[in-house]
Amino acid sequence: MIRLLIADDQAVVRAGLSVVLGAEDDIDVVGEAIDGADAARRARELRPDVVCMDIRMPGTDGIEATRRIMADPDNTAGVLILTTFDVDEDVFAALGAGAAGFLLKGSDERTLLEAIRSVAAGDGTLDQRLTRRILREFTERRSPSRVSADSPAAAGVLTARELDVLRLLAEGLSNAEIADRLFVEPTTVKYHLASLLQKTSSRDRLQAVLWGLREGVVAV
Repeated sequence: MIRLLIADDQAVVRAGLSVVLGAEDDIDVVGEAIDGADAARRARELRPDVVCMDIRMPGTDGIEATRRIMADPDNTAGVLILTTFDVDEDVFAALGAGAAGFLLKGSDERTLLEAIRSVAAGDGTLDQRLTRRILREFTERRSPSRVSADSPAAAGVLTARELDVLRLLAEGLSNAEIADRLFVEPTTVKYHLASLLQKTSSRDRLQAVLWGLREGVVAV
């Protein structure tokens, strides 16, 4: 059962999400938060698996709330950022704060459910409409990196197949889509994903892609 915390300053949005998501057999909406400070506090109290976080809220926003949640050494939740905007400064700040995924508000129910389940599984997620734009701008905002002789990538820590998976993750593909592209079983993709997450010390697929960008082994 996925324990879900919903953080949004609009009561009607919280109520709507609670009804829709709580109707799923594998999701338990354990609480609601009215702003970022409330979200960080309730995340400590309730220990959810996923926090659906509105990025813009009065007072403490979703970015600072994400930073506080991820700074908690006992935290096990992944933060799914919900935004009405495409790509702006807040998205990059949330990336730095440790968000596990992004989704545009207004996404259909199926997409939202898939995103929550992906974050709960430790995979993270990116709205495919935003993926390449987010990663491209994220890369441009950092000085160009090169693979050095002593970097994990240069040392060959990742296998060729793990690099294949990593590069397809950067396209925003799901495990099933990666399996189709590589002509392997989804379970094989999960195996390679788990291995590359461990090798790159990444919490989820999003952080792994950012690692690949920094190491120069992923291009957007």
